[in-house]
Amino acid sequence: MAPRAASKTAETSDKVSVICRALRRAIIEQALEPGAKLPEDSLGERFGVSRTIARHALGQLAAEGLVELRRNRIAVVATPSWQDARDAFDVRIQLERLVVRQLAGKLTKAQIAELSAHVDAEDRARGGSDPVSIRLATEFHILLAHMTNSPVLIRYVSEIAYRCCLTLSLFSRPHSSECAINEHRAIIAALVRGDEEKVMSLMHSHLDSVAGRALVAPVPQRGRDLIDILAPYAEAAEGSRVVKLPKAARGR
Repeated sequence: MAPRAASKTAETSDKVSVICRALRRAIIEQALEPGAKLPEDSLGERFGVSRTIARHALGQLAAEGLVELRRNRIAVVATPSWQDARDAFDVRIQLERLVVRQLAGKLTKAQIAELSAHVDAEDRARGGSDPVSIRLATEFHILLAHMTNSPVLIRYVSEIAYRCCLTLSLFSRPHSSECAINEHRAIIAALVRGDEEKVMSLMHSHLDSVAGRALVAPVPQRGRDLIDILAPYAEAAEGSRVVKLPKAARGR
């Protein structure tokens, strides 16, 4: 590929990534409710990109299960059924059991410190915005996946975790952040001890409890202008990542 073409492709990919990060965060923090329309022209206006680039971003989010593409190029935030939500958690449990099995007894001191710092951030957010607590709790699991350095686990855990976040915005009761924080600390401790069976059991019961605490009833929807909703998320996406990756993963 010619240098100019390669540069243009990379620029397009970067723009798509910015839009995806902003929309993903807006969805998992419940600023965009299930069923909300995502017009290509509005996204293009907000991010200063063409409708084609906006369409690529929506296609990527559709592949992750966060967006539904309907007829006449209409995209909306996905609305999973209750059974879809339960199935997503069941799949997630099995994937994350594999993650902690791989990591048991193998974490570096830097990784342990990074996980502990993340849980400290969860603790500081406790009592504040429920959606932010849910996002931080989800990012803990994605951080664990990145520490395996397995592209397959990173991809599928990230996608299923974000999809579960979406279900929490649709079928939820108040997020029990204190329970999640204590369970995350217990998982870290078991990983440090290298107890595979214990940490797999902890992860299974933790995610099963999250599903049980959350999958209760639909949350009432609300209406706001898309561009206004995305304003803070667009600014954050342009300047940072949603999840801080471990050093080993950054170089990949």
